[in-house]
Amino acid sequence: MSALDRNSTVAVVGVGTMGQGIAQVALLAGHRVLLYDAVPARAQVAADGVAARLDRLVAKGRLGAEDVKEALARLVPAESSADLAGARLLVEAVVEDLSVKQALFAELEAVVGDDCLLATNTSSLPVTAVAGALRLPGRMVGLHFFNPAPLLPLVEVVAGAATDPAAVTTACDTATAWGKTPVRCADTPGFVVNRVARPFYAEALRVYEERAADPATIDAVLRECGGFAMGPFELMDLIGQDVNEAVTRSVWEAFFHDPKFTPSLAQRRLVESGRLGRKTGRGWYPHPRQTGGAGGGGGTGGGPGPEVRPQTAGPAAAPASLVVRGDLGPARALAGLARESGIEVREEPAAGPGVIVLPGGVPLRLADGHPMPAPGIRFDLALDYRTATRIAVAPGDGVEAGDVDRAVGLFQALGKEVSVIADVPGLIVARTVAMLADLATNAVARQVASAGDVDTAMRLGVSYPLGPLEWCELISAAYVRDLLEALHRDSPTGRYAPCRELRRRADAAGGVISS
Repeated sequence: MSALDRNSTVAVVGVGTMGQGIAQVALLAGHRVLLYDAVPARAQVAADGVAARLDRLVAKGRLGAEDVKEALARLVPAESSADLAGARLLVEAVVEDLSVKQALFAELEAVVGDDCLLATNTSSLPVTAVAGALRLPGRMVGLHFFNPAPLLPLVEVVAGAATDPAAVTTACDTATAWGKTPVRCADTPGFVVNRVARPFYAEALRVYEERAADPATIDAVLRECGGFAMGPFELMDLIGQDVNEAVTRSVWEAFFHDPKFTPSLAQRRLVESGRLGRKTGRGWYPHPRQTGGAGGGGGTGGGPGPEVRPQTAGPAAAPASLVVRGDLGPARALAGLARESGIEVREEPAAGPGVIVLPGGVPLRLADGHPMPAPGIRFDLALDYRTATRIAVAPGDGVEAGDVDRAVGLFQALGKEVSVIADVPGLIVARTVAMLADLATNAVARQVASAGDVDTAMRLGVSYPLGPLEWCELISAAYVRDLLEALHRDSPTGRYAPCRELRRRADAAGGVISS
């Protein structure tokens, strides 16, 4: 390994929440850590903050008192930039402003030795541009920690256009020695996570803008059917609407207005109205403010108000029998689950997309990007149809209420809550997963990162239940391609056009699938 020796000094410049978190990680890994900020006295305040957090970990039994005492003896607030001269690694975590970062590194490069590795924690600026004015740009890497840095394991290690491969290797090995999971990525807009994750928000916003479902229902379906830890609307409220929209807009502009990254007008209006999420008490959801608590300060509630609930269908009778005609593709587990629930299932071979035929003859089909032919009902993709606790269904034109009730009753008999939404092509989970898989496939094809690193980044960085490429493999590239091509025909803006590599993989796997 080429990891930084534990006896080496690490300097952290910029001592906000992220800077303090990075300092804590390096400190507990055994390094002497220098804290520096351009604002006088802030370094000492930050050191006190790190000490207080470590003391709390001692009180909780997660760290030993002697270990913390030794660590804090290695934590040194720096009074001037000249005090950073002996650092072997310098990590910058200042404001996301290119000119500020460039000026800072120009100053610090004259202070530290030529063997000092320089790292920027930027999440949105090009590492190449940050390093552009340096005398030795080859020693600059992106070292993008995720907040809170002491808790989240992922670190994106970004190679700028001029970065030496040895610098990237040292950064990766050092992150590993610090107990983190590094992923290597190229210097492209959004790196891995902020690039690939855009559809998680964008498709939810599109479904909302098409008035197919409300935010609470979309969130519930993606959590309880798709297996995501949080729904996109509640996550946007947690992140901050202004921050989330700014990241989307930054990636969109950096990709020269590529339609795959187009921002949402609905989110723009929310930002303009000042409804930014938890920090303002209102976003997509109300977040009632709580007063009092430790220190007597105010705070915001931890989640949506109690009146916000997903649309959930009332109880309905399950059909006594049904017919499964053809192969249901990613939903093929439903036949066995229906039998287990006591429903009589007759399976019939058939070419083309599989279909569940309800009593009365109404077809129930997996979302495939097409509007439902009348009369008929679509149901959404699930991460695991056995463990999913909710499913979305969408009746097409001309479907009788009794047929909708039979579809609802079927899924209720399988232990699911059911949300009946408007017939939007691709429904909710299916279109979201397909777009995530497409962007992930494209990122690998363009050598932004390896397939393994893309999946690792999405699982660890944003807690996805599966990496997008793993998910694509599970449901098949052909299903993803066909769904996106159908969405592209419905909305031919380029947003849904599957990338060349996804089409190639689907063709290599055998072309058209039964869904």
